[in-house]
Amino acid sequence: MTDTRRRVKVYTLNEDRQWDDRGTGHVSSGYVERLKGMSLLVRAESDGSLLLESKINPNTAYQKQQDTLIVWSEAENYDLALSFQEKAGCDEIWEKICQVQGKDPSVDITQDLVDESEEERFDDMSSPGLELPSCELSRLEEIAELVASSLPSPLRREKLALALENEGYIKKLLELFHVCEDLENIEGLHHLYEIIKGIFLLNRTALFEVMFSEECIMDVIGCLEYDPALSQPRKHREFLTKTAKFKEVIPISDPELKQKIHQTYRVQYIQDMVLPTPSVFEENMLSTLHSFIFFNKVEIVGMLQEDEKFLTDLFAQLTDEATDEEKRQELVNFLKEFCAFSQTLQPQNRDAFFKTLSNMGILPALEVILGMDDTQVRSAATDIFSYLVEYNPSMVREFVMQEAQQNDDDILLINLIIEHMICDTDPELGGAVQLMGLLRTLVDPENMLATANKTEKTEFLGFFYKHCMHVLTAPLLANTTEDKPSKDDFQTAQLLALVLELLTFCVEHHTYHIKNYIINKDILRRVLVLMASKHAFLALCALRFKRKIIGLKDEFYNRYIMKSFLFEPVVKAFLNNGSRYNLMNSAIIEMFEFIRVEDIKSLTAHVIENYWKALEDVDYVQTFKGLKLRFEQQRERQDNPKLDSMRSILRNHRYRRDARTLEDEEEMWFNTDEDDMEDGEAVVSPSDKTKNDDDIMDPISKFMERKKLKESEEKEVLLKTNLSGRQSPSFKLSLSSGTKTTLTSQSPAATLPGSPGSPGSPGSPGSPGSVPKNTSQTAAITTKGGLVGLVDYPDDDEDDDEDEDKEDTLPLSKKAKFES
Repeated sequence: MTDTRRRVKVYTLNEDRQWDDRGTGHVSSGYVERLKGMSLLVRAESDGSLLLESKINPNTAYQKQQDTLIVWSEAENYDLALSFQEKAGCDEIWEKICQVQGKDPSVDITQDLVDESEEERFDDMSSPGLELPSCELSRLEEIAELVASSLPSPLRREKLALALENEGYIKKLLELFHVCEDLENIEGLHHLYEIIKGIFLLNRTALFEVMFSEECIMDVIGCLEYDPALSQPRKHREFLTKTAKFKEVIPISDPELKQKIHQTYRVQYIQDMVLPTPSVFEENMLSTLHSFIFFNKVEIVGMLQEDEKFLTDLFAQLTDEATDEEKRQELVNFLKEFCAFSQTLQPQNRDAFFKTLSNMGILPALEVILGMDDTQVRSAATDIFSYLVEYNPSMVREFVMQEAQQNDDDILLINLIIEHMICDTDPELGGAVQLMGLLRTLVDPENMLATANKTEKTEFLGFFYKHCMHVLTAPLLANTTEDKPSKDDFQTAQLLALVLELLTFCVEHHTYHIKNYIINKDILRRVLVLMASKHAFLALCALRFKRKIIGLKDEFYNRYIMKSFLFEPVVKAFLNNGSRYNLMNSAIIEMFEFIRVEDIKSLTAHVIENYWKALEDVDYVQTFKGLKLRFEQQRERQDNPKLDSMRSILRNHRYRRDARTLEDEEEMWFNTDEDDMEDGEAVVSPSDKTKNDDDIMDPISKFMERKKLKESEEKEVLLKTNLSGRQSPSFKLSLSSGTKTTLTSQSPAATLPGSPGSPGSPGSPGSPGSVPKNTSQTAAITTKGGLVGLVDYPDDDEDDDEDEDKEDTLPLSKKAKFES
C-alpha cells in the first residue's frame, strides 16, 4: 500500500503571487552527491519522474504552516511549498530539515528572515529581543504605536511577530476588545483596529492560524469594525451571524470539512469586505493571506471530491423527479458554486475534478435539469455547462455523440442548448449570447482531438450537421419564406444575427460540411432575404455571410450563386441605400472590389451581364468600371486566344532571366510595355514552359506579334481613360483579323459543363478553324464561370503575380530579339 504520509503536492509561487501546482508525488530525504548535501526529493506518483530536488541549505528559512505545509524560498523571487496529505508526513520531513539546520522541531520557522540594513544589524546586537508592553487598556495606544513603527522594517516585523506568537498576545488583545465594547471605550476600540490591522500586515501564517481559529475569528472581525476613519462602526458580525446562512443541501458528515468551509468563507469575507484596500506599498504584505485562502479551497474541493457518498446523493437528488423545485434549485446552486470554487485549482487538479464529476454523471444530470421549466434552475445549469465546455469540450462532444445512439434529436443535450438560446426571453439576449459562445467552442475544429484511429473533427461535425444544424437554422428558415423577413422586431433580429454569426464561423472553418448544407438547403438565398431587414446590423450580418463565402473563391459556391441570381438582393440593397455613405455602402463596394482585384472571372461576367445597367452610373468609385473592364478583357481573350498565347510565351521567357539592374532608359522602355499588358493574363499548359523559344516562334514573327499587340494595347489604354459610365455593355476591343485564331481543346472533358455555344468555346457553331494536329503547343483559356474553359490550372494566379513582379527586370537579350 502506498505510504500516504509522504504524499505531497509541489507548488511554486508565480509572478502574480499565485501558487502553481507542479504535480503530486512522494517526498523523501537523502544525501545527493551532485548537490553535496542532504536534499528533499519528490518523485511523481504517475511516472516516477523527479518533480523536485532541493538541497536543504543550512541558511534557508523554512516555515511550517497549517500543520501540513512547508514553505521556503530557493532563490530570490522563487518560492516553493510542499502540501502534505497527512500531518504525520509533514512532521517527519520537518524533523529532517531541523536536524540538518540544528534546530528544535517545535519551531515553526527555522531561520530569522534577515533583510535589514547595517544600522539595524548593529541595533540588533544591542537589543536581541522585542519586549511588548503589558496588555492593558491604558497601554493600547503604546501598543498601536509599537506595531505601526515595526511595519517598515523587516527585522522589527519578525521580532514583533515572534513576540506575539510566544506570549499568546493576540488572545489577550481580544479579551481587551470585549472590555472596550462593554465600556463603550471608542478610543480603545480605534487603537485595537490599528493593532489588528497591523498584525495582518505582518503576513505571518502562525498568527493567522490563531486569528482565524473558531474561538477568535469573530472577535478579530469585531475589532476591524471600528475604523477610526468612519463615523459609525460597520456591522460585519451581524451580517455573518444573521444574514449569511450556511445551507447544507446535502448533509456534510465530516466536522473538519464543515469547519474548513466556515473558516474559508469568513477569511474570504475579511479579505474582500473587512480589510481596507491595500495601498501600493502594502500589496505584497497580504500574500500569505491569499495563500491561506488558496490552500483552504484546494483542501475543501479535494475533501468533497473524495466523498463519494456526498456526490452520489447530490446527483441522485438532482435528477429525482420527486425532488421539489426549491430543493432542486438549492442543489443546482451548490453545484454551480462547487464548479466556481474549482476555478482556483491548477490544471492538473481541475482535470481530476471534472473527471470525477463526469464519472458521477454530471452531463446526464444537466440534460434532465435543462429540460425543466424553472428558469433560475436552467440558468444555473447553463453556467455549470459553460464550465465543462470551456475546460474540456471533447468530453461534452463525446457524450452528445453517444447519447444520439439512444435518444431522439429533440432531447439531445446540444439541441436543448440551441433551443434555450432560441427561446431566451431576455430582451438583450444575454443568455443566448453565452450559449452561442459555448456552441462556437463545441464546433471549433481548433480544439478537436485527432488520433491515428479516430478523428474527432470528422465524427463530430458529421453528427452535428445531421442531428443539430436543422435546429439551429430553424428560426432563420421560418423567418425568410417571403421576399422580406416575416418578423422583423429587434429581439428576432438579434437572435438571427447570432445564428448568422455562428453560420459564418462554420463557413470559415468547416469546408465541405457547411458547403453541402448551404447548397442543398439553399441557405444563402434565405439569408439574403434578411438584406431587406429594417435593422442595419442584421442586413450587414447577412452581407458578411455572403462575403465570407465569396472570399473562399470556391467554384461550387460561385456556380450556386450565379444559378440562383444571388447578387440581386445585394444590388437591390445597394440601390435602396442611395447616395448615403455608410457601412452598408462601403461593405457592398468592398465585396465587388474583392471580385475585381482577385479577378474571379465567373462572378465578374455574371455581375456585368446581369447587373451592369443598374450599376453603370456609379462613378464615385472605379470598382464597377473596373469590373466592366475586366469583363471586356476577358471577352477579348476568348475572341483572341492567340493573344493569350503570345503573352504566356513572353512571360515564360522571363522565368529564365538573370536578375540585374537595368539602365534607366531600358527600364522605362520595359515598364511602358508592361503597363500596357498588366491586365492581360493567360494560362498556358505546363508543357509550354519547357519549350525552347526558337522551337515555338522565330524572332521575326515574334516581333510582328509584339508590334500588333502593342498597338492594340495602346488603343485599350486610350479607351480606358475615356470610358464613361454610359458605355454599352456590348463594347468589345479586338485585334486586327490577321492575329485572330482559336485553339481547340485536345480533350472533350476539358470543356466546362453548362457552356455549349459560348463565344469561342470548342464545338460551338461559330468556332473558327483549329490549330493543325501536328502542332505540339496548346494554349488553355480559363474562365471559371462557364463562359469558356479548356483546362483550369489552379496555380495560374500565382504565376501571374510572380510574372508582374519580375517583368521590370527583363534581360537585354529579350530587347535585342524584339528589335532584330
